[in-house]
Amino acid sequence: MSRTEFSTGQRARWRWLLYVALAFAGGLLTFVGARAQQRASDDATFRRLIEGYCAAWSSGNAEAPARFYAKDNGLVFYDLAPFAYHGWKEYHDGVQKELFANMVSGSLVPGRDLKVSRRGTLAWTTVSMHFSEKTKDGKSTDAQVRYTGIWEKRGANWLLVHEHLSTPMGG
Repeated sequence: MSRTEFSTGQRARWRWLLYVALAFAGGLLTFVGARAQQRASDDATFRRLIEGYCAAWSSGNAEAPARFYAKDNGLVFYDLAPFAYHGWKEYHDGVQKELFANMVSGSLVPGRDLKVSRRGTLAWTTVSMHFSEKTKDGKSTDAQVRYTGIWEKRGANWLLVHEHLSTPMGG
């Protein structure tokens, strides 16, 4: 027998290794494809959530955004002013008093730079936003806003359990 000939056992072993390698490659491609599909789905889901969130806050009604928030006591939400709210009720009441009671019109518009990171039932989003308002005393405000939201999947819904809005110093 020459050195290039294989015995039946050796051919079977190489065939088995080839099958294992092909199965591994197929599994890897399936995983990569599923992960890419999940990422695209997450991006679309959170784009819709952020657009709905901005529309709700643009309504001038503190009830409208309530559906986006977890209602647990002890949750902290950092806003543009005042510094922080503790729990949804405090947030709702504070925004109604500090913002909406003096606002004639306002809008919050998300930027195109949405980034979504997800680990199981937790996700965090970052996106720039543009805030504008006209107040009853005739003043206008236009500001770029940085937004970070921490979302938790509860049942079929994603709810905010923490958020942080800020504006760059100096306007």
